[in-house]
Amino acid sequence: MKFTTPRALFATLFLLSAFTTTPVWAHAHLQQQTPAADSEVSPAPTALTLTFSEGIEANFSGITLKGADGKSINTGKAARSDSDKAQLIVPLTETLASGLYTVEWHVVSVDGHKTKGQYQFSVK
Repeated sequence: MKFTTPRALFATLFLLSAFTTTPVWAHAHLQQQTPAADSEVSPAPTALTLTFSEGIEANFSGITLKGADGKSINTGKAARSDSDKAQLIVPLTETLASGLYTVEWHVVSVDGHKTKGQYQFSVK
C-alpha cells in the first residue's frame, strides 16, 4: 500500500482530531442535593433541591418521595430555579416525621437526554 500526500495528510488530520476533541457528556448528572444523600437532618426540610451538571426541562422532570414504608409522600410541583437552569426545587407540602426517606428522581436535560436515580436521607 502506497501513501500519497493527500492520503497521509488526511490520516494525520484524522488522528489529531480523534485525540484532541473533548467528549460531550449529554446527560444531566446529579451533582448536589439538599438534604444531602445519606445525611441526617433536623429540622425536617421544607423543600428538596437537586442540582444537575447541565440545564434541565422542568416539565419533563420530577421526584417521588417515599417513606421507610415505601409509601409515596405528597409534594408540591417540581420547578426549575429561576437563577440556575440546572437546579430542580420541589416544595414539601407536609412536615416530614422522623425516619428514613428515599428520593427517586428523573430529569430530561435541555438537549433531550433522560437520566434518573435515587438517594436517601433521614430526619432526626
